[in-house]
Amino acid sequence: MNQTAPRAQKRQYSYTQHGVTISDPYHWLRDPAYPDVTDPDVLAHLAAENQWFETAMAPHKGLIDTLFAEMRGRIKEDDSTVPQRDGAWLYWSEFELGSEYRKHYRKPVAGGENQLILDVPALAAGLDYFSLNAISVSETGRYIAYASDTDGSERFTVHIVDLETGEKLADVIGETNSDLVWAAHDTMLIYGHVNEHWRVQSIRAHRLGSDPAGDVELYHEHQLGFSASPGMSANREWLIIAAGDNETSEVRLIPAADPLAPPVLVRARQAGVEYGVDLHGETLFIWANDIHVNFRLATAPLADPGCWTTLIEGSDAFYLTDFSLFADFYVTEGRLNGLDQIQIRQYGDSGAVETIAFPEASFCAGLGHNPEWDVDRLRIGYESMVTPGTVYDYHLTSGALEVLKVQEIPSGYDPRLYAVERISIAARDGALVPVSIVQRRDREPGGPLHVYSYGAYGYGVDPGFSTNRLSLVDRGMAYAIAHIRGGDDLGRRWYLAGKLEQRTNTFNDFVDVARGLAELGYTAPGRISASGGSAGGELIGAAINQAPDLFGAVVAHVPFVDVLATMLDDSLPLTPGEWPEWGNPIESAAAFNTIRSYSPYDQVCAQAYPPMLVTAGLNDPRVTYWEPAKWVAKLREFKTDDNVLLLKTNMGAGHAGKSGRFEGLREDAEEMAFILWQLGLEGSASSSAAVGRK
Repeated sequence: MNQTAPRAQKRQYSYTQHGVTISDPYHWLRDPAYPDVTDPDVLAHLAAENQWFETAMAPHKGLIDTLFAEMRGRIKEDDSTVPQRDGAWLYWSEFELGSEYRKHYRKPVAGGENQLILDVPALAAGLDYFSLNAISVSETGRYIAYASDTDGSERFTVHIVDLETGEKLADVIGETNSDLVWAAHDTMLIYGHVNEHWRVQSIRAHRLGSDPAGDVELYHEHQLGFSASPGMSANREWLIIAAGDNETSEVRLIPAADPLAPPVLVRARQAGVEYGVDLHGETLFIWANDIHVNFRLATAPLADPGCWTTLIEGSDAFYLTDFSLFADFYVTEGRLNGLDQIQIRQYGDSGAVETIAFPEASFCAGLGHNPEWDVDRLRIGYESMVTPGTVYDYHLTSGALEVLKVQEIPSGYDPRLYAVERISIAARDGALVPVSIVQRRDREPGGPLHVYSYGAYGYGVDPGFSTNRLSLVDRGMAYAIAHIRGGDDLGRRWYLAGKLEQRTNTFNDFVDVARGLAELGYTAPGRISASGGSAGGELIGAAINQAPDLFGAVVAHVPFVDVLATMLDDSLPLTPGEWPEWGNPIESAAAFNTIRSYSPYDQVCAQAYPPMLVTAGLNDPRVTYWEPAKWVAKLREFKTDDNVLLLKTNMGAGHAGKSGRFEGLREDAEEMAFILWQLGLEGSASSSAAVGRK
């Protein structure tokens, strides 16, 4: 490349907090008119970075095209979901050949013609971006409501269609971001309204045929940092209005037949206590962490909803993650030694547990979509790092698992060519961090390796299947998932040990896993690539500040890297709700100092950094575009190496990048090409051609 990488101007700006003054010369990259971004200097800089990205990647277009073709070849283009019964109808969705988006169908259970109920390709026609947030068919099956976003800002507009006539109703509800719930015998639609700060604090009821400006507010959340969401009980008798932040929750119940009735508070919020509710007859079932960190399941009479009696005790060994109620039984889900469990239980007998058995030693399994109340089978999803996604029906009477669908890979796939391991690596404080690894059985020891993680909000990274990942693995790379603290892979305590004042455990775990994999002979320093997105991008930023020599290539997707400045700005959409996760540096000097000590942007220093590809979305409300833009600008100023540093900003998209299954796939191909280029594997051929069709 003969051109020079873009250099952002430095403009004097500083702020003072807790007696500390911090200079931020790239603050100007935040357009003061945000969420509108119209500043010509900002747009010109982002355009220059995008041009630099295009110039750098142009010589590798052949590899990008090859990877894209490989990944697309593993997708069954005319794919469909398994039909699922809900009342008098069977519902499913289909992709047509070459289509970016699904069509949604139904047909009568009693027999009859297929009915197209939502033509997403038609809705997305002519648009650069299209995303659906929610689809909801009314209980009688007459209406369908859907919420769509056309720019990635996640401010969704709701439309309603009468499925009997095909007519789109005049009712158009803007500024939403929630599930859509039908109530009052299909005469009302319940939704969450998003305010100017992209926070859902108002739950509203829209009466069909009325002006949305007059929608009735059922609930308003006043506490800064809390958001609200609507839901429906499994028996469809109660609206469930939940409010909360990242560590505290509160639930209210409203009769579904009468949404304007006064709500019933289950139990008042208590800092640090999370709970969720469903109902069976006059009994509430409550999933809560009030007594044990790994949650218990309790019951309470509807007449006295705050009087909780333990049904299933919390356990150090078993992490209870969810429960589902049905007419004649209920299901608990959780993790035992980090592995998913699905357990069938009977009402009135807390001791009888039927655990669904799966054949592999490491896997992901969970309930699928089971909309009906009275059932004799359960829809279940299953996969592992070598087993493609599988849909089962579990027959309750016989205990048999019936295979309904196995993910088809048209270009061919043989799981016998791959080996999976689950090992533990000691972090610097002695904690044993699980690592899931997949590689080809014929891979040379010590070769290149990719490591991925997330490590925040208690979101564990499941050891699931990925067809895209095969493009790295089939070129001789191992792929490792680090189950670090900050996620809940080993239970709730594992999560708590990676947040607030213990946040640095997350970054240390990741670095120690990468280093440990090299020491164990799986790879070598400098032959490791790494990726993470959003809070996982913060993880990547902190890791390369700490141990840049370990990594030969890094991809940071929409990275949350300007942590200190963002947590100091309570006008930003997510900030107040994020304080329980990161700390409140406005009020607490200790939180200020802790966040400052690891915030990737604030800790950039004069040292060599690995080759990096960074992505952003101009309309991203979760990680604002200026965070990665400022980070890259500061890295260009300070880094002492000549390694490639690229920033790509999606100018018409948000947090998830481009919409559509193939447009997003091309971005995956670009990022994978960058990794292979930087690790010296650009000329290596995929071994997948030897697989053949199986």
